[in-house]
Amino acid sequence: MRQLKRYYETDRDRILSNCSISGFMCQDGRRVAGDAVLTSISVMHDRGNGLGGGIAAYGIYPEMADHYALHLMYDDVVDHEATEHILSEQFDVEEEERIPTRRHPNIVDPPLFWRYFVSPKPDLVAEYARDGLTEDDFMVDAVMHINRTVPGAFVVSSGKNMGAFKGVGYPEDIGRFFKLEEYKAYTWTAHGRFPTNTPGWWGGAHPFTLLDTTVVHNGEISSYGINMRYVEALGYACTMRTDT
Repeated sequence: MRQLKRYYETDRDRILSNCSISGFMCQDGRRVAGDAVLTSISVMHDRGNGLGGGIAAYGIYPEMADHYALHLMYDDVVDHEATEHILSEQFDVEEEERIPTRRHPNIVDPPLFWRYFVSPKPDLVAEYARDGLTEDDFMVDAVMHINRTVPGAFVVSSGKNMGAFKGVGYPEDIGRFFKLEEYKAYTWTAHGRFPTNTPGWWGGAHPFTLLDTTVVHNGEISSYGINMRYVEALGYACTMRTDT
């Protein structure tokens, strides 16, 4: 015990800490601006290495709360056009726009970011219902179809009244890049990534999201390769290129 105590007192600068996580929810029903979560995650700046940061928020689109909010990233205009063709076949698009960003000295070569407020086409959902499937099943298939078939497109988030904002950078820098101080939400989560055995890329930053669920985690899963092969043998497509 004395040796352990001496180690922590003298060699703290050698202790490696991987990933940072922060989050809160407002129990009294207020929506809180995003600068609060950026301040909290910045305290753990040294637990990341700038190769992945992201924030998820619930409650940011109250005027569109009945629509699925699809956040997408694109490598180029061609991928953008290919994805919008898919969206037009599967959804009624109520509104679409570029996600607002600002220049940031620490954010380099970002992709294009776009958001769509959509509703699944009723006849397609009805077809799913005849097979005993739900609207959620339809949405999951739609998200996975884009991620699998359009090489330069990636669905960042797909829930209602929520969204994820992420990329290559420290989370506080990613948040400022996306102007998150201009958003208000009931619940915020943030993550600073320290990639270990998988690469850092814009879609691979946490949070990971699907429909109304977002996930962040701390620590590595060293059996990533065999886990991926196992679930792919069951018919799942792994598109994140990370150990989550």
